[in-house]
Amino acid sequence: MKIAHVEAVPLRIPFNHSGPVKDFATGKWQVLDFCLVKVTTDTGLVGWGDAFGYHCLDAVTAAVTHMIAPAVIGEDARDIAGLNHRLQQKLHLFGRHGITLFALSGLDIALWDIAGKAAGLPLARLLGGTTERKLPAYASLFILRDVDAVVRDVKASLAQGYRYIKLHEIAEAEVGAARIAAGDDIPIMVDVNCPWTPERARHMAVALDAFDLHWLEEPIFPPEDFAALAELRRQTGVPIAAGENWCTAMQFAQAVQAGAIDYAQPSVTKVGGITEFRKAAAVCEAAGVQVMPHSPYFGPGFLATLHLAAALPNPGLIERFYVTPEAMLYDRWLDPAEGDFAVPDGPGLGADPNPDVIRDYRVS
Repeated sequence: MKIAHVEAVPLRIPFNHSGPVKDFATGKWQVLDFCLVKVTTDTGLVGWGDAFGYHCLDAVTAAVTHMIAPAVIGEDARDIAGLNHRLQQKLHLFGRHGITLFALSGLDIALWDIAGKAAGLPLARLLGGTTERKLPAYASLFILRDVDAVVRDVKASLAQGYRYIKLHEIAEAEVGAARIAAGDDIPIMVDVNCPWTPERARHMAVALDAFDLHWLEEPIFPPEDFAALAELRRQTGVPIAAGENWCTAMQFAQAVQAGAIDYAQPSVTKVGGITEFRKAAAVCEAAGVQVMPHSPYFGPGFLATLHLAAALPNPGLIERFYVTPEAMLYDRWLDPAEGDFAVPDGPGLGADPNPDVIRDYRVS
């Protein structure tokens, strides 16, 4: 079974959230960027992947089209691990992080989708897991920077059955308001997105832990400063989560060796796909570090995350980005029921993205 065609499918889907529009990374964040990767084999099987595209859609689309696709046409679609390794080696000059690995991740997810479809099995079962497992969800609130909006979203998410909440706030006022709104029994995580020096991170970790943090996520820039993260853990005792900005299992091994994290957050659309996610998870499991997948997605990457979690001995918590897209690529699976996600039970990823949504939101 050979790879006959690889196509990057760029989409932009507007979304809503409950707070004021704020600048994030590269301007006002009002649309979700998707770079779907469609792989077709010479037998007619089609797989769908997901290359991380938020704020970098044009670059990732170009990488899939001009770097990944020409390198894999005619290759054996079943040789997923071998192909992943050879592409990492072939493309290492262009970086083993960022855009290159995002594009490779999209291809890898699509090939695993094909493998499941060829076997007639859901990906979770192909990986040795089960689709009968319920996966606990957490509401990953938008970057709000507004106390009233934080309180509204905390209360709304609890009313919808979420039992865990993550904030994207950097100030005590918003985190404290969330704790009051949630009560004492709801675990609250805080993702600050790499804003601080090690010294500032130490000060803020102590201040925010007054609100009983379940974890503090990515407190230090640069995110790969494993020694500083380890020292922060030692000095404060605050549980540290990180990994969404790490690519390949190598960086997770370095983080584990340094003692940098309590919770590891590989992102299947960034880390190198399903193949590399499994390697990173194995490294963390062997060291007793809990895997908490990074998954603020609404495409094939999210379904892949559900399957990967269902194949772990301890799946951890599943992140649901707490925004409302204008359209959904799937009719189900993207929302939890009574605080838990179900695992898709169809072959491969379990569902193909809605062609009408692709038609209506594709970037020409």
